Amino acid sequence: MKKLLGLLLACLLAGCATAPAPTSAPAASAAAIAADLIANCSRLLGRTIPASEIGIPSGAARITGAVPEEASRLAVADRASSPAAAVRPALPRHCKVEGRISPLNAQAPDILFQVNLPLQWNGRSVQYGGGGFNGTIVSGELLLPAQPFDQPPPLAQGYVTYGTDSGHQHVILRSPPQAFALNDEALVNFAHASYKKVRDVAVSIMKTVYGRAPEKMYFVGSSEGGREGLAMAQRYPADFDGIFSRVPVIEWTGLQHAGLRDGLALLNGGWMNHEHVQLVHDAVLAACDAADGAADGIVSDPVGCRSRFDVTKLRCAGKAAANCLTDAQIRAVQTLHARLDLGVELANGLRSYPGRGPSGEATHAGGSAGGWEAWWTGSRSPDIPPVPANGIAWSFGAGAIQYFYARDPHADVRSYKAADHAARVRAVSALMDATNPDLSAFQAHGGKLILLENLGDYAQSPYAGIAYHEAVVQRLGRATADRFFKLYTAPNVDHVGTGAPGNADIFPALVAWVEQGRAPAGLVLVEQDVRPPFKVTRSRPLCEWPQFPHYRGGDMDKAGSFACAQ
Repeated sequence: MKKLLGLLLACLLAGCATAPAPTSAPAASAAAIAADLIANCSRLLGRTIPASEIGIPSGAARITGAVPEEASRLAVADRASSPAAAVRPALPRHCKVEGRISPLNAQAPDILFQVNLPLQWNGRSVQYGGGGFNGTIVSGELLLPAQPFDQPPPLAQGYVTYGTDSGHQHVILRSPPQAFALNDEALVNFAHASYKKVRDVAVSIMKTVYGRAPEKMYFVGSSEGGREGLAMAQRYPADFDGIFSRVPVIEWTGLQHAGLRDGLALLNGGWMNHEHVQLVHDAVLAACDAADGAADGIVSDPVGCRSRFDVTKLRCAGKAAANCLTDAQIRAVQTLHARLDLGVELANGLRSYPGRGPSGEATHAGGSAGGWEAWWTGSRSPDIPPVPANGIAWSFGAGAIQYFYARDPHADVRSYKAADHAARVRAVSALMDATNPDLSAFQAHGGKLILLENLGDYAQSPYAGIAYHEAVVQRLGRATADRFFKLYTAPNVDHVGTGAPGNADIFPALVAWVEQGRAPAGLVLVEQDVRPPFKVTRSRPLCEWPQFPHYRGGDMDKAGSFACAQ
């Protein structure tokens, strides 16, 4: 039997036409298939997936690497961009496949991808979204966004996992990460096409190796990857059964223009150092922390905090000092909190971007600055062009203005106006903004969508995702929307998950909703040590918007001491 199954798998890897593998194969047969997958992994090298197997216009795909990977142990890096990124989870033996998809235009870059094939496949797959401006391959080997650190990643649970660089390769220090957008095909790939193409290539590889297509397909992404997940639901509604989108940069065009505006507000005396950031953070806590009944360093209701916190009360009475803000600094904070009207109609009838804050101004990520210091103020006033010491939102926004909208690497962002580039702004918005509220096709397919917004986020405005959920409810009706779309919020949590409890078993809840029809309920946010055994230090209930945690007595570090309420 083992020899026969080995010949069958070898035939599959060579591209033979065979019938799908039986779904009720005995355990011994499954073990034999697993052993032969490792033995035959390298036989995938050099295979071509024709363009006809990709559902949109594309070049062919070619497998450039196929390597059997041995099992690895859990490890934690000393430094990383976020606590979750520091965790290198234990992985089982698997076949790692790498490849590239050729462009339609020879001047465009290839799309690079990685697919991980487990020995014991559960018949499902997870596509990982990217981050920032992408440009590096997403391996599909790490924890999912918001996944508790002590839980196994999907690959260790038997899922095929895969990711892509989104169709361009960024070489650090050689060019700005936005430079690829000068190529039209690379921009379309970044917007949506690469994720669809890689999804179809991954399905072809699964059919080849396992003899059948996946039974269920999931997409999970955070930040830019969260936008990608929403784009898949809107543009390719039949491709995924479940999507989890965390802190998505959903109103992408508005966000880049807000990054420019908020950075410019720090010039001419508006910039704030670490002491000033801490001053505002402490003032916000003094005004809003106890409003939920618990003075615990977490602002549970930042919307209500907007009316309770008055930044003008921090105005210096005389000379500038560390314990007060100048008029220029107060105007900068007011600018950050204010809605931005672009003066141009964007995709799906939008024309503005919501403000950010208050709460989470001085959070920290993995020992480095988070909150304002990571995303807005940086460690020095904005430079032109941006430098690494500047806030990330300024670096991203200023670069996007030059390469995506003005399409001039030398454009002076200080004099840029969206109205002067209205046609281009609208064109990029139609590509990049994942704001189409008509999810009826995704819902009809049976798809389920979970959106998580971190309310202390300064990389993007959490109120953009909240507004999108409201738009879907308005378009489809509350009863219909509730059957397939849930919005959760994590108070005080930064973009990368720090500042308060920010991890939860959201992916298992999504799978249960898709496959068992059991809607998510009773989810709990946890904050953990980033060292084994990943002790939980605080927890809170994960509340469905517009509810937030209210203290009802007991240990303030325990979720059971809080209840979700409006």
